[in-house]
Amino acid sequence: MWFAGPARRLPAAGRPGALRLGFHLEPGMRVGLFGGSFNPAHEGHAHVAETARRRLGLDLVVWLVSPQNPLKSTHETAPLATRMAGAQAFARQRGMAVSDAETRLGSRYTIDTVRALKARFPGVDFVWIMGADSLATFHRWRGWTQIMAETPVAVVSRPWISLKSRTSPAAKRFARHRIASAQARRLPGLSPPAWVFLRGPLNFQSSTALRERMRPTDL
Repeated sequence: MWFAGPARRLPAAGRPGALRLGFHLEPGMRVGLFGGSFNPAHEGHAHVAETARRRLGLDLVVWLVSPQNPLKSTHETAPLATRMAGAQAFARQRGMAVSDAETRLGSRYTIDTVRALKARFPGVDFVWIMGADSLATFHRWRGWTQIMAETPVAVVSRPWISLKSRTSPAAKRFARHRIASAQARRLPGLSPPAWVFLRGPLNFQSSTALRERMRPTDL
């Protein structure tokens, strides 16, 4: 999920072999795509998803649990089923869905996923959702400018990183396409590139800290 690469031909709605992705969308819906490893999922992820859902007026936020983060070795990542179950535990509130769509579509890259879902669900207004920590390193994703050109983006503030993210290469390059947070509900209907930075109460949980606490210690 983390890096974009060359787009591939993936199954689209109506084609033979179209896949069940665990959620149903209809034209006119406003849908957030919240991608990540969720290794493990935690309250900070739920905070980002719920903040975006509420502030953007979304009908649904889909947690896209990636098969494997290309930046990390496989031994650092829990099995997909474990991460799916963890995400489902934190996405129980109204307007949330958890999906292994990338695994079912055979996609490891954000750009492929976004384009495939847009093709499968024409007429749906998609928004890509990320925490401010992801915006800070977004310029390292291959094809990150293509992602910005495919769908509006909502960035939700995260502890310690918000200032750095707002001065990141991605934020600077697309500065003129940023809309005021007071206009956030307009974002799903805007033509990309368009993005918003949403501030609010901060949740300090992180996957890194949780993994460290769960790591076995020598006695």
